[in-house]
This record gives sequence, structure tokens and C-alpha cells, in this order.
Amino acid sequence: MLKREDATIDLREGRAIPAIDLLGGRVVRLHQGSYDRATAFPVDAVELARGYAAAGAPWLHVVDLDAARTGMRSSEHARLLRRLRAVPGLRVQLGGGLRSGDQILAALDGDADRVMVGTLAAADPALVGRLAAETGRVVVALDCLDGRVRTHGWVEDSGAEAAAFVSTLTAAGAADFLVTGIDRDGTGRGPDLDLLRSVRAAVPGLLLAAGGVGSAADVGTAVAAGADAVVVGRALLDGSITFA
Repeated sequence: MLKREDATIDLREGRAIPAIDLLGGRVVRLHQGSYDRATAFPVDAVELARGYAAAGAPWLHVVDLDAARTGMRSSEHARLLRRLRAVPGLRVQLGGGLRSGDQILAALDGDADRVMVGTLAAADPALVGRLAAETGRVVVALDCLDGRVRTHGWVEDSGAEAAAFVSTLTAAGAADFLVTGIDRDGTGRGPDLDLLRSVRAAVPGLLLAAGGVGSAADVGTAVAAGADAVVVGRALLDGSITFA
């Protein structure tokens, strides 16, 4: 349920999923996916997660931006992920740097309740689709800019269009997708509703939305466009949205 539509959300409803993006051990938000336009927030990631858990959030969205770009997770981030995973009452969905089947299974075994996979989904859709079907805990990350899917921390063009990407992955066995409008990410201009509507009918399972949320009303419009839940990052960190 949304409360005080202009500013406040109830995290207990699960419609808004708080996000923590990690870069160099800090909590940051990128602007339109650019690593050169990262804003660091003076907060402790674990304390932030505990606050979200205390407010009743069922899920925490965590992205390792360093690993997303390089394919390698630092020891610092590995330790931090273990601490986030240990926060009582909070389930973690993890993305960034999962470039093999073994890495996906290892993450599911220790670091996350479900994982988000983008680069590997573009490179090996058969593998990702199979793991998604077998585990029920793999979400395909559809990171889109100008109608095309981006990979490797959003810095490379996969060559695939959004609709074709969804079709390929669902045929391989994937059901759940996280759709991010890269040009909206970190801007507060609202989610890409056209992108959400365009993929909703093709997604058989969970559809998560990310990118552009700047108000509580944006969560409602994304849900109305077909999202089952909406990832909220900067707006919670900078106080544009507060939580009940």
C-alpha cells in the first residue's frame, strides 16, 4: 500500500524493493549507468539494510557494480555481501559479475536468495534459461538503452533488441525478469512505462522494474504498467521517498 502518495511508501507490501549498489566498498548510485557519474552516500550498507528490514521490507536488491564491470568480486565486497545476507528477516537478490553457471550456483548457495543475470544471459541464454527453470531463483536482467540490451555493467551493446531478448530467454526456460530503463536510472524522471508495457505480455513470471523512480507515485504507475515490484534506490537514499 502506498501512503502519502507524494512521499511515503510502505515497504511491507513488497511493491517497492530498496536497493543498495556497491562500488569500491561504498553505497553509490550511478546516473544513467555511467561509472563516471557516481554519487556516493555517507551511509553504512549493513546499517541501511537493517533499517529496511526493521521497516518490514521482504527483499533487498544488491548490485556489485565493480563485479558487473569486471566480472570479478573483490574480497571487500564478498565480506560485505555475507554481512548483508545475515541481516535478519531480509532476503537478498544479487546482481553483478555472475558470468558462469558455477558462479550463479555458488551465489545461490551462500550470498543470495535469488540472483540477477544479464551479461551471461545474453552470451549463453540456454544455460541461464536452464538454471532459471531448475532453481526458480534466477532473474534475467534486461538492461535496456534505446531499445537494445546492454551488458558488462551497461557499457556494452549486446546487439539484441528487448523483445527478441525476452523471447530467447523465455524459450530457454526463464520466467522472471528485471527490466531497467538505463536512460532513466538515477534521474528521478519516472520509470520507462512503455518499456514495461512492451515486455509484460511476454514475461510469464515475475516482472521487476528499475530505473527512474523519483516519488512514491512512480511506484504506483510502474505497477499499473505491469510491474510486480519496483526497485527503488536513489529516491530512498536522498530522502525523496521515505518509508513507513
